[in-house]
Amino acid sequence: EPLPVDRLAAVAHMSPRTFARRFRDETGTTPLQWLTSQRIALAEQLLEGSTLSVEQVAARVGFGNAATLRHHFTQALGTTPQEFRRTFACADAG
Repeated sequence: EPLPVDRLAAVAHMSPRTFARRFRDETGTTPLQWLTSQRIALAEQLLEGSTLSVEQVAARVGFGNAATLRHHFTQALGTTPQEFRRTFACADAG
């Protein structure tokens, strides 16, 4: 589900600006960048350890569709989800 800064800030009882500033101070990244990296990490796990389709993985990790997952995954890791899965399938077989 979407997790906008406004919603996160409300849960933390802070203004959105204060929340974003404190989040960055503590983590070194923005809330959106952190969330995206967590979604990519979960996608890696699912691609390695399941037979879910890329579309199913995208939905499960919160990207909504395979195109969005491919965009963020490729930007972060320099490879597509399918190539990532093939690499690990080959490594496991050998």
